[in-house]
Amino acid sequence: MRRESDCVEEKAPATGDGGAECAVRARKRKADVATFLQDPDEEIAKMEMTRKKQYENQPSWNNVHKNAHMLIPTPDKDDDPVGVDYSQFIHLSVVPTRASPLPVLGWANREDVWKNMINKEETYVRDKLYMQRHPLLQPKMRTILLDWLMEVCEVYRLHRETFYLAQDFFDRFMATQQNVVKTLLQLIGISSLFIAAKLEEIYPPKLHQFAYVTDGACTEDEILGMELIIMKALNWNLNPLTVVSWLNIYMQVAYLNEFYEVLLPQYPQQIFVQIAELLDLCVLDIGCLEYTYGVLAASALYHFSSSELMQKVSGYKWCEIEECVKWMVPFAMAIKEVGSSKLKHFRGIAPEDLHNIQTHINSLDLLDKAQAKQAILAEQNRTSPFPTGVLTPPQSIPSQPASFDGKAACSEHGHRSFAASKVGMQWRARDVVLSSWGDLP
Repeated sequence: MRRESDCVEEKAPATGDGGAECAVRARKRKADVATFLQDPDEEIAKMEMTRKKQYENQPSWNNVHKNAHMLIPTPDKDDDPVGVDYSQFIHLSVVPTRASPLPVLGWANREDVWKNMINKEETYVRDKLYMQRHPLLQPKMRTILLDWLMEVCEVYRLHRETFYLAQDFFDRFMATQQNVVKTLLQLIGISSLFIAAKLEEIYPPKLHQFAYVTDGACTEDEILGMELIIMKALNWNLNPLTVVSWLNIYMQVAYLNEFYEVLLPQYPQQIFVQIAELLDLCVLDIGCLEYTYGVLAASALYHFSSSELMQKVSGYKWCEIEECVKWMVPFAMAIKEVGSSKLKHFRGIAPEDLHNIQTHINSLDLLDKAQAKQAILAEQNRTSPFPTGVLTPPQSIPSQPASFDGKAACSEHGHRSFAASKVGMQWRARDVVLSSWGDLP
């Protein structure tokens, strides 16, 4: 059956104005149908052609840059704009290019891993002048606090990484604060260790154990409150690559063979402990803040090996660590005089993990000797036209298996409680010294 519209279209030419109107309406309807059925690709092609024609009509950069040395004309303006704040660029620095010493990894690209490690040193920066923000504090107070934290780590058999995380948290937190009084130092230190233990240890000590080791100076609520303050001040950036992490990487690369990947430690434990003891002594001195963690670890390794090995495993050039190596000389001399400690055994710790447990030596006496030698060397450098040489301690012998002394008469809990109370009393004895320093100008 024919539709009425078809009849109108056929009769349209024979009519007058009404027929013309019907013809226009019919053509419009056909155009709409054609538009609806149009290929989308053709429409996109038309749009691209229109856009190209518009760009062709615009002036080209090639017309302006006929000469490679020709300057692009710009409006007249002052060479140094007024009102520009350059303070936002103060902390920007160029990451030095260091060749990656990592072997081929089966789980990631070694260049990407190395780049992330280098970038971490630029992200977790420390302020070497933060003590100027605290006129009531002295560098010796930081030394005593970190030495006490080492004792706490040894009592609770915490890892070296835990101590160095706490040290990093403490230094970076103090750089964000002002006018901290000496009575808060122990609370800040034990709270930093509390955070580090929860991050690093599989079975961290309980909160009441951290409060107990302070001998009543810090309550559990105070530690929890300071924990939140520290993490907020650090903007929750709690994953730095510490000094001992760099040392672990360097040692692993140094003793790497073609049959193992860098998954499990393959280096001698005794040598690692000896180098770690040198770093333990160096980190007590506030002068360590002058150098990055990677440089500190590479410099310590240099004192027990050679320049060639150090450059191979760290990617540093000699000129990049020379200053730190010379700064570390008095500390290496002090360690050499007393001799390195043997590998300690701890109940409940697997033999392959013994070197990772933080130990405490007579650090304060050693530090005094090292700083005395530092003053002597500084005086010699001022009076002598020839620089003093770098003293390298002799090569360490491989570790010998030691038998575990099982004559402990007290129970595990009783032994640790006694040691913890002893550490707390030692801190209180040091607190008398801290209070006497408060009277100094």
